Amino acid sequence: MSPSDPLSVLQDSLRDSPIIWKGDYPYFIHPISDGIPRMDADVLRATRDLIVEMVDWSNIDLIVSVEAMGLPLLAAVGDATGKPTVVIRKRQYGMEGEVRVDVSTGYSQSTTYINDIKQGERILIVDDVISTGGTLEPILATLEEMGVILQDIVIAIEKGDGRERLAKERPSWPIKTLARIDIIDGRVEILE
Repeated sequence: MSPSDPLSVLQDSLRDSPIIWKGDYPYFIHPISDGIPRMDADVLRATRDLIVEMVDWSNIDLIVSVEAMGLPLLAAVGDATGKPTVVIRKRQYGMEGEVRVDVSTGYSQSTTYINDIKQGERILIVDDVISTGGTLEPILATLEEMGVILQDIVIAIEKGDGRERLAKERPSWPIKTLARIDIIDGRVEILE
């Protein structure tokens, strides 16, 4: 692969990620997942291009992401495709039809709110990282209960076993990732 290959650009940027420790948990810091350190435009462009290339856009009505770090990807992919976008927010608005979703990850609990996603809509979900799947799982389950069609789910970075677990427990959910990583000896290693 050439250095201008989108996957190589994303993978190289991940390899350069600083690592910090939160208790016993090694945490990688990357502009796609954290907004810091600063992101070269090539990294966002490469990630956007990888997502755009892997989706059948004739089957997508709406692109959706979860606040906050999915937003740069949502904006870039929406702009590239001309498809409408909506954000699942961490703030309640009280709009008609608003749906509350309680989310529990390996290190926090929060509430998100779904607005303006309609029954029967075929959606693409884009997000920054999947680790345990604790954020994604209750949101996807709620969207299904609402009658939304989970046409495609593309996550930029996979760390941990969340995607594999969800693939076994919910095989109908089409979760794909762009780069699979682990932290080995204090460094980000690309697994796939």
